[in-house]
Amino acid sequence: MIRIAAIGDVHAEFGKMWRALRHAGAANEQNMPTQALRSGRLKVVILGDLVHPKTRSAYTRLTGLDPYDHRNPDHLRHAAKVQMRGLVRIKNLVENSNGNAVVLRGNHDQAIIDHRFLLGNASGIEHAEFDPEHGGVALPESLAEWVSSFPLEYVLNGVHFAHVGPAPWLQEYDEMFYHSKEPKQWWFTHPEYLIRSGHSFGVYGHTVMKNGIRVFPEYGFALIDALDLEEYLELVVDGDEINWQVIKFARGKSTG
Repeated sequence: MIRIAAIGDVHAEFGKMWRALRHAGAANEQNMPTQALRSGRLKVVILGDLVHPKTRSAYTRLTGLDPYDHRNPDHLRHAAKVQMRGLVRIKNLVENSNGNAVVLRGNHDQAIIDHRFLLGNASGIEHAEFDPEHGGVALPESLAEWVSSFPLEYVLNGVHFAHVGPAPWLQEYDEMFYHSKEPKQWWFTHPEYLIRSGHSFGVYGHTVMKNGIRVFPEYGFALIDALDLEEYLELVVDGDEINWQVIKFARGKSTG
């Protein structure tokens, strides 16, 4: 039997991420892995997008700069510095977990290492803090190598994890990815993708779940981009049986 804590897109909500990890029993108060995680009794999968706050107000909370100005190089450097500290702490957890904590590569993680696309959010913020050509700063080499090492997908006991979805083309962060509606819509236009993939269950992020984590038992997958709502997904895999719980780590939990 394996217990898995799956955490959706982080987007620099590092405080909520650590609260989720501590609630799951994966991290201690010093943000280091617990014995349960190091031993493999518990696994952690973080679905990526570690960086880039989702909203203007989230940038203000992160940086203390009000208003945050993505065109101000000093603001960009400050936002980068705060997020780099967050990345270092996650890196330490992963590297001390004996391989039992995995971070997947989201499109925002990809954007901070290859700079082909300047991403933005709905509040008009451009995520330029790690792009030197737009006034930001480059990731230190050690962090860039670490982010580059994130896998695009991960399979554990028949459960498939990826940032966007189960189809291979949903894991290619190219020009077509950003010009297509499918990365955000596949789960209701082609929910059969997971069944066709041959996996027993799938766990995905990328699409914001404004009302909380959604599980689709009839199609065998869950969409969990709801960390900002203080939710993560717990899976218990015992042979061919997969049970799940949507964990509300600030307000109790609901069972599925």
